[in-house]
Amino acid sequence: METNPLPAARPAATERPVPRWAGVAARAIPWVGLPLCLWRLPFAFGCTMGTVQDGTYAWWVTAPYVLALGALTECLALLCLGLVRGWGERVPARVPRIGGRRIPPAAVTAPAAAVGAGLLVLLVGWVRALLGHAENLTYTGTGWQVLGESCQALMLLWGPLLLAVTHAYWRRRRRPSTSSN
Repeated sequence: METNPLPAARPAATERPVPRWAGVAARAIPWVGLPLCLWRLPFAFGCTMGTVQDGTYAWWVTAPYVLALGALTECLALLCLGLVRGWGERVPARVPRIGGRRIPPAAVTAPAAAVGAGLLVLLVGWVRALLGHAENLTYTGTGWQVLGESCQALMLLWGPLLLAVTHAYWRRRRRPSTSSN
């Protein structure tokens, strides 16, 4: 007897269709942060990645900090997927007491817009540092500088991507849906 394979898991449906560009942008957010998280990992164990530093800390201090910072960064980046998934519009049913309830759009758009704006401020600061108008890391060589600044620059796409996806979320959810789920 031949059995049909299980269908591929699909994210929970949203109240209204998500624009294709918003889905792509939301999926890109965790990827733009990953290079910087990976670039930071050697710092946890004493490798300076070509940066000139005044002092160093013991590995048992830096390792938990760098690992926690990387994990937190990627968790927050993955949370941005809620802007294009059903779990960002309705509390998952498995959550006791509030499962299945609709999430007010302002409860999502306000923090997402604030974080996106904060990340844009970091972008402005990074560009100023790159142009020599603010303090920046000093590197021992050009190769290290290109590597470090490339990873940092890619991370700074997070703010504009988050603001764009947040705007799409707000437009999609600003009025109650007329269809029933």
